Amino acid sequence: MKKTTFTLLAIIATSALLTLNGCSGINTEAKYPTGADRASTETNGGIYAEAPTIWGNGKSLLNQKGDEAKSEGITVNSFLWHAALDTVSFMPLASADPFGGTILTDWHSDTSAPHERIKLNVFILGKELKGSAVKVTVFKQVKTGTWVNVDPAPETARKLEDAILTRARQLRIAQLDRK
Repeated sequence: MKKTTFTLLAIIATSALLTLNGCSGINTEAKYPTGADRASTETNGGIYAEAPTIWGNGKSLLNQKGDEAKSEGITVNSFLWHAALDTVSFMPLASADPFGGTILTDWHSDTSAPHERIKLNVFILGKELKGSAVKVTVFKQVKTGTWVNVDPAPETARKLEDAILTRARQLRIAQLDRK
């Protein structure tokens, strides 16, 4: 019974995908510019023309206002973002989102304490270079046969936030000196 149900679901999913692909009407053939294409690309046609969307010109799923809406760009302080990356560079990164201001690290064990490991979540919360724009969450585990969660020292997150702020100020000063 389980095998029949799985087979039936696989057939339905495949059929739905083929139907959607066939109805899309979008040519997915790769096109590469050549000298012959130059005339058509200079008149905003050809391979560089903006593809139509189902929402209309200039609109997308996230931008329903169309052409009159302006792009916000990165919404976090770039000095804090780069300083945070510099500060946690000794740890393996699991995820980094510059637009959302989120840095998630993977578990890291120091060679001096192989039975302990830490993980960090760093959040850049705004565009201003100030202390309230950085939030660090520290997770710690100790190995006692298996990894067990323990509370990290309360000052660890604060020290990391201070290190990020100090580095961000250094980056800002370095930029001002270049001008």
